[in-house]
Amino acid sequence: MLTLGIPGSGTTAVMVGALTLYNITPGPAMFVEQPDIVWGLIAALLIGNVMLLIMNIPMINVFARMLTIPLWFLVPTIAAISAVGVYAVHSTTFDLLLMVGLGIFGYILRKMDFPMSPLILGFVLGEMLEQNLRRALSISNGNLPILWESLICKVLLILAIAVLVVPPLWKRWRRKRMKLVAQ
Repeated sequence: MLTLGIPGSGTTAVMVGALTLYNITPGPAMFVEQPDIVWGLIAALLIGNVMLLIMNIPMINVFARMLTIPLWFLVPTIAAISAVGVYAVHSTTFDLLLMVGLGIFGYILRKMDFPMSPLILGFVLGEMLEQNLRRALSISNGNLPILWESLICKVLLILAIAVLVVPPLWKRWRRKRMKLVAQ
């Protein structure tokens, strides 16, 4: 994420979002333009990992016992603590209703086996995508074909379409092949 500016997971997408809030653009230029931030972050991660190792080894038994807490107690406790935290920020019931609505939406998505990482990436990177789209269109005076005219863009679009289309076709072909082999 730091070297290429491309998040590989939901956690790194949140980090990209946090860095862009402070006008820090992750990528190769970050190592040259802001080495103090990069090396400070790497040192903080190293120190944090050592501290976690020191603190977590003696606590292994406690963490193992926490796994035995029944869900009927754990889930309402987490929901209550979350509600207090949400209400404490702005003291409005709208925030509580929004929390409940988003919780129900997340529950539905989880029951439908919807992956959460693309959703988080969309939330974090959506604003950056919108700003760059606006910038590209303003540079080209609103010329939309500028978005797909270059060779690199065409190759990337073809690869993206292939990633979406090829796996289902591959599965269907394998099923047919297995049926023929079984007969």
